Amino acid sequence: MAKPKLKSAAKKAASNAGGDARQLGKTVIDSAQQIWLAGLGAFAKAQQEGSKLFEALVKEGSSLEARTRKFTQSKVDEARGNVESTLGQVRERSQETWDKLEKVFEDRVSRSLKRLGIPGHADIKRLEARIDELARGGKKQSVARKAAAKRGAK
Repeated sequence: MAKPKLKSAAKKAASNAGGDARQLGKTVIDSAQQIWLAGLGAFAKAQQEGSKLFEALVKEGSSLEARTRKFTQSKVDEARGNVESTLGQVRERSQETWDKLEKVFEDRVSRSLKRLGIPGHADIKRLEARIDELARGGKKQSVARKAAAKRGAK
């Protein structure tokens, strides 16, 4: 590509103080045409490189999206873990509270039943144990009577 001759032509035209106006016009037209051709060349180059640039931008965008998704997923997993941990602590505390409330309720009901003269669970268990003991003693006496009756009959 030829170098622009704008400066040298402008100097020549200026040195001819009464120089030819046609020469100056021709120089301006030649310069304008060179500028036009340079613009067309730049446009053609942009078209050629445009598809490559577009593909490179798509590739970079895909990479950025993947990194963003990975980062976002890790933050979601972290938040989920925090929520589950907090929820577990709340469940544990609420269970402890219910257990304490249940114990208080049982104690109050037990005291109320005692005041009314109604035996509690422990009282009934002691009575059952005593009945079992008496039953075993009654069986021993029954066996002893039968044995004595057999000896006396002989």
